[in-house]
Amino acid sequence: MQLIESLYLASSVALILAGLTMVVLAVRAYVQTKRQSMVHLSIGFALVVAAAAATMISAFVNDFSGVKSLLLVNSGFTTFGYTFVVYSLVAYE
Repeated sequence: MQLIESLYLASSVALILAGLTMVVLAVRAYVQTKRQSMVHLSIGFALVVAAAAATMISAFVNDFSGVKSLLLVNSGFTTFGYTFVVYSLVAYE
């Protein structure tokens, strides 16, 4: 494994762990407050985590071929996820 691949793996794992922490915290906040915005927040971060995980797995499985399509899918899921995060902020009760 090359250095750049190791760095990509490490940064992706860090993003996934941080994102999953945010999902857990948002779900816990929803359980405590019953605010709908916390559901949107948890969905948003779950989509960002899914994008990072799917891209990382696909990149290593396909030996980093088809990078343009990987980036397109990653950007799409991440953008959709952050749309939920932003909505959770503007729709806060």
